[in-house]
Amino acid sequence: MASIFLSVVIPSFNEMGNLRKGILSKVQKYLDKQNFDYEVIVVDDGSEDGGLEFVKKFASEEKEFRVIQNTHSGKAGAVTTGMLSAKGDYILFTDMDQATPIEELEKLLPYLNKGYDVVIGSRSSNREGAPLTRKIMAKGMMVLRSTIVGLGEIKDTQCGFKLFSNAAAKDIFERVKEGHNGFKTIHRSSVTAGFDIELLFIAKSRGYKIKEVPVDWLYVETRRVSPIKDSVEGFFELFKIRRNIMSGKYD
Repeated sequence: MASIFLSVVIPSFNEMGNLRKGILSKVQKYLDKQNFDYEVIVVDDGSEDGGLEFVKKFASEEKEFRVIQNTHSGKAGAVTTGMLSAKGDYILFTDMDQATPIEELEKLLPYLNKGYDVVIGSRSSNREGAPLTRKIMAKGMMVLRSTIVGLGEIKDTQCGFKLFSNAAAKDIFERVKEGHNGFKTIHRSSVTAGFDIELLFIAKSRGYKIKEVPVDWLYVETRRVSPIKDSVEGFFELFKIRRNIMSGKYD
């Protein structure tokens, strides 16, 4: 059996709207054109809209796709599950809405041969199409993150398009999982800013080389983003990360 060059991890929670748009087929068509073996892991995070059944049917017909069924633990838990299950030499996680299209992988891959362990997509500071509230949230989080946690050298920690070597992914995400004592079941939507910051802090503290690469990105409206609630939660998450740093939890 040929080794898998690339694993693509896609978290999915009530994504029937995007699934009906043919997102999985678009990802498949692009990857089929590449000169490497791949797998796509869709981690269902307790969907209640028929999304799980849709993905299972798709995966039953396409051998490169597989589904992991999680209890609802939020995006961080779903991504972590997928990353730790992935078998590829390199592992990308990306969002189901494909705000950053899978084709942008071509901009990240070259850096794997230049000694980088983690290559992350970076959106334009203009955030094309995003409402003013989202732009204010992004700038405010950047200032708070730099002050409380650090990572001031990274302009965009939050882009949901990140590529890792297998060794780096397993090390980083095991520590993310341990830092949360596993991920507990939740009873609401959870798209949190702290997750990306946490995993990048761990990557940096573990000595992995990180490269930030500009990618195309288009704002996609989602009901799961609440400017006030998400900003407050993000603020407290930064302090949780700082507390973990001071206590040596990531060491």
